Amino acid sequence: MHWNDHFLALFDRCVATYQAGNHNFVTYYGPEDLAFLAQIGCLTREFFDFVEDFCEDGTPSATTALLIAAVRRDYFLSVQGGTPGAGPDLTRDDVPSFGEALVGFHYLPRILAKARAKLRGTLDPDLMFGCGGDRNFLRKHGDIHPADFLRQVWAAGDDDHRLAAWVCAQMA
Repeated sequence: MHWNDHFLALFDRCVATYQAGNHNFVTYYGPEDLAFLAQIGCLTREFFDFVEDFCEDGTPSATTALLIAAVRRDYFLSVQGGTPGAGPDLTRDDVPSFGEALVGFHYLPRILAKARAKLRGTLDPDLMFGCGGDRNFLRKHGDIHPADFLRQVWAAGDDDHRLAAWVCAQMA
């Protein structure tokens, strides 16, 4: 199976459904879609968030959503062995505030916490990695692609300063 083709076909179908006026994402997925999303470690709400943002803002594109999903899928399969993330979800109450800073980078603690939760599959459905605020931060700090940021978070592990140094290097 070419999972990427399935992903893009589902994305296009969901965009058409959204543009037709159906904004109830729970109705978007049949049993085959649900099984597919589970196989790649993707939650229905996080998939919908990309569709909704694309329809409302024109970004992220289907290919950007695919690249982000590919990082999560790789982590899901190689680190988590295809088992969904365990542990508490990162919620709105737990995520760092917009003004918190790390090594002078405001918002970095927030996007970093969301990226780690995205990798683990423990991001609360009310939060989104790759939202408008995340995209703004990444654009302003070297025009970083969200999937590249996610891979660097994975590589940095718990080393916040390593990631901050990488972000700084992207601005050079």
